[in-house]
Amino acid sequence: MKQYLLLFFAGMAVFACRNQRPSAVAPVTTRIAFGSCAHQDKEQPLLKVAASLKPEVFLFLGDNIYGDSREMDTLRAKYARLAAKEEFQQLANQTRVLAVWDDHDYGENDSGRHYPFKAESKEIFMDFWKVPAGSDRRNHEGIYGVETLQTNGLLIQFILLDTRTFRDNLIKRDSADTVFKNDYAPNENPDSTFLGATQWQWLEEQLSTKADIRIIASSNQFSHAYNGWESWTNVPHERQRMIDLIKKTKANGVVFISGDVHWGELSKLEV
Repeated sequence: MKQYLLLFFAGMAVFACRNQRPSAVAPVTTRIAFGSCAHQDKEQPLLKVAASLKPEVFLFLGDNIYGDSREMDTLRAKYARLAAKEEFQQLANQTRVLAVWDDHDYGENDSGRHYPFKAESKEIFMDFWKVPAGSDRRNHEGIYGVETLQTNGLLIQFILLDTRTFRDNLIKRDSADTVFKNDYAPNENPDSTFLGATQWQWLEEQLSTKADIRIIASSNQFSHAYNGWESWTNVPHERQRMIDLIKKTKANGVVFISGDVHWGELSKLEV
């Protein structure tokens, strides 16, 4: 019997997968840690905590630096400051690291497909995170990709989404509407997209493959209730498309992890 446990710390979480062996053998735990939204000029003590837990994989879920620039030298310099941090080096030197981006390391706050330097920013991202030269992630538009981990009798699939490169602009909320804290209203245009046609096709292929657990890394929240903040709820038909695709492919063991907001939350979406 497999048991799953998700532990949250401030700004970081650990996903523990326990494969329950027969009673004569002690259960084995696999640790997957993840976090997001860490400023390159501030201390990041939770990376030391993550390293001490010795996870098999750590996922950076976006806003891994606060680049916020159309100057690529600025992005490179900020990545360099992250790389110079002792706590980052400690984690990266002993742990398999995977990453996606969000708006601030993509290059511009709340930006989507219209950000003009997305190709240049992608190259910097790929080089910093040491994505292999032959990786499919380098050979198509956007940074989406898939990785796997075979451990303790489990096949864990990491689906790394790109929620920036293909996403249409969000709909600004009327300034007179004060019900919600943030700026965005749901985009009801059925032609608007979060992932883009090519990434959706790729995702269906990934969900159709065999895996015991599928961890979908989305820089934006997926399962929470709409509140006006930037998330999948801003493009509701795309969120429903994801739900329908999971049902269609009969994908098992699906867990979404996300960054962007500066708090920890467990959400369950009834479908």
